[in-house]
Amino acid sequence: MLPIGGYFELELSKYEELHSNAIALNSGRFCFEYILKIRKYTKIYIPYYICESVIEPLLRLGITYEFYHIDINYHITDYIPLKDNEALLYVNYWGLQSQYCLDLSKQYGNKLILDYTQAFYAKPIAGIDTFYSCRKFFGVPDGGYVYSNVNADFEVEQDCSHLRMNSLIKRIDLSPEDGYDDFRNVSESFQNYSIRLMSKFTKRMMNSIDYNAVAEKRRANYNYLKSRLGGTPLLDNDVPMIFPYLMENGQELRKDLIKNKVFVAQYWPNVKKWLNSESVETYLANNILPLPIDQRYGTQEMQYIIEKIQSWKIVEFI
Repeated sequence: MLPIGGYFELELSKYEELHSNAIALNSGRFCFEYILKIRKYTKIYIPYYICESVIEPLLRLGITYEFYHIDINYHITDYIPLKDNEALLYVNYWGLQSQYCLDLSKQYGNKLILDYTQAFYAKPIAGIDTFYSCRKFFGVPDGGYVYSNVNADFEVEQDCSHLRMNSLIKRIDLSPEDGYDDFRNVSESFQNYSIRLMSKFTKRMMNSIDYNAVAEKRRANYNYLKSRLGGTPLLDNDVPMIFPYLMENGQELRKDLIKNKVFVAQYWPNVKKWLNSESVETYLANNILPLPIDQRYGTQEMQYIIEKIQSWKIVEFI
């Protein structure tokens, strides 16, 4: 019996959880570690163009890894023959590579691991281990989902999230700048945790999201930017994480956008530590501006971004 009466909890709407059939864990990186543990892999091939946090579970589990290259279209360029107990990890970049993921699944079968942390809405492919991140798409403190047809032979404890809420609250109560250090501290703190079940609080928050409305807003914002800036067309089921605006000397425009309160991240500066300046991956890390298109915004904000980009280009030309 749930408690009856007393003080009120946080008021949240109730919708059907999008990934209700998945295993709900505490973050995307631990979903990846979960797959590694249940499959007992001894070697993983990973792309150079990826967040360095993906290395953490490999090091914790003592699993050998080897990098591979991609081209400007995010397609694998290296020949990768997989042996027993080896797998290949591929990222569904920006949520725009679902068709290529399907192609890879036909090539590698269940030796493929799909990183869908940037593709929350992409459906899992039958028989392919796949993991997702909640925090990259929604205002929640943590959380991730994993699909696999192999059962774990180890116990997983329940996580708690209430101490990771400061950045979310400060963003509303104060400003994004005031909450940024808290956001970054939470990200860094995951290095000290282990695989856990998604907290009850995060689970409840993920049940409060109108997923259809979010998808429509993201697609509309993406298409608005695409109509004026060019870019990759969306497939029918694509719901992108960001708009990947590729521009030479993008670092300077990034600074200008941030100065004008368009907060544009960099994916991923660690690539430059692994590769030389001539590589495709370094070029992407330096010149892709992930423009925000999420559900908080609409045409007015998209137009503001476009105007800032266009005005910067005029100044640079002069």
